[in-house]
Amino acid sequence: MRWQAVGYRMVGLMTMAGLLVGLLGGQTAHAQAPAAGVVVSPEGVLEAKTFADPTGQVLRERIAAARVSLAPELIRFSNLRKVSLQRLEQAILKHNGAPTDEMRYLAGLLRVRYVFFYPDSGDIVLAGPAEGWVSDMSGRVLGLTTGRPVIQLQDLIVALRAFPPGKGGTPVIGCSIDPTPEGLAAVQTYLNSIPRQFQDGTQQAVAAQLTRDLRTASGLHRVTINGVAADTHFAQVLVEADYRMKLIGIGLEQPPVKMVSFVEKANPAQLARNALVRWYFVPDYQCVRVSEDRLGMELVGDGVKLVGEDELVTAGGGRQAVGRGNIASQTFCTSFTKSYPALATRSPVYAELRNLVDLAVAAAYIQQQGFYAKSGWKMPVLGDESKFAVETYQAPKQVEPTVTAVFKGRMQLMTPIAGGVHIEAGQALQADRLLPDQGGKVSKLRGEVKVEVPQGQWWWD
Repeated sequence: MRWQAVGYRMVGLMTMAGLLVGLLGGQTAHAQAPAAGVVVSPEGVLEAKTFADPTGQVLRERIAAARVSLAPELIRFSNLRKVSLQRLEQAILKHNGAPTDEMRYLAGLLRVRYVFFYPDSGDIVLAGPAEGWVSDMSGRVLGLTTGRPVIQLQDLIVALRAFPPGKGGTPVIGCSIDPTPEGLAAVQTYLNSIPRQFQDGTQQAVAAQLTRDLRTASGLHRVTINGVAADTHFAQVLVEADYRMKLIGIGLEQPPVKMVSFVEKANPAQLARNALVRWYFVPDYQCVRVSEDRLGMELVGDGVKLVGEDELVTAGGGRQAVGRGNIASQTFCTSFTKSYPALATRSPVYAELRNLVDLAVAAAYIQQQGFYAKSGWKMPVLGDESKFAVETYQAPKQVEPTVTAVFKGRMQLMTPIAGGVHIEAGQALQADRLLPDQGGKVSKLRGEVKVEVPQGQWWWD
């Protein structure tokens, strides 16, 4: 089955996560503009889509249904829910390879905060906050009280396969969205054919026409996926987060939290007409705290930073790096990074991106520390696509161009945008980046977690 509809949406007047928290917090839900999102066409083109729930009634009904259908022990919020990877695989096998929703959503795990290994039982355990879940209008699965996205089994499997038993790890996981050389050349030809300045009073109409012409000249931008299969949910979250970030930067999407966009600060007089601005997400690699015996690991911080750099475009559409981004680009990157925790709370795709970084680092740690060999776990089901398929989505290959025309006085600002997501999980595990376990807190917590669960049980609080 090919999943063509992607459960993502843009930020409207109020995000679905914000609406969810409002509903559950006892607040009155106000009318909401249709939430915009994306789908991937059969041709692989990422396109916009809206999901309407003006009064929040549909979400209220889904919340009520979730509270009836989920077991009470799954619904309640847990500060530290534990999931044994081997026991989870065994449970899936007992279900003939067809996971329940409880398995698909990892018992409601919201973040992976810890990785623990228990040599006596051989269990590799992931632990973090968890609660019951509900699917919103777009299909995204969110925590019942927090509105935070739930970690999905399919994403965990992709991360584990990137760092599997008995093999080397994946150096880079990520995506890139870039104009084609032909599109860049066409944009340069177009820009050279129009004046740099326009008369007062004409800017609004001119900007709309310039935007249409630029989109036509640029054509669809190309999507490249690295390190993971392009037809997975994991890959589509990478692409959506990258695409949405660019729209915020050039003022085509209003973020749900206060931040400074690129177009607010950019000065047309200081940007060359053949400039190309790149923004891309990277992990905050100082995010791992380990116990002295290396049997416990904690993921700390918010995990994601936005960085930028400038390039110049040649007449033929080639690209030349010129180093660190301009002041407006640097300001946007700094503001976005500073706002990331609040943004992830209001716009779940950024929390999902943070979760993917966590999963990649956790999987890299499991491999680096030899937990597969020490536990004797070869991941026979979850590691085999023919036995457990996660490559079921329509792969995004192209997106609509992130292009707009903005006037600052009489001068117009038109700069193509490129970039992506770049995760080198192994960097977080380098000795000079590891954080010490001050006071032995990670070690102590690992010791307090007891793997004493009944046969067939794979998670516990």
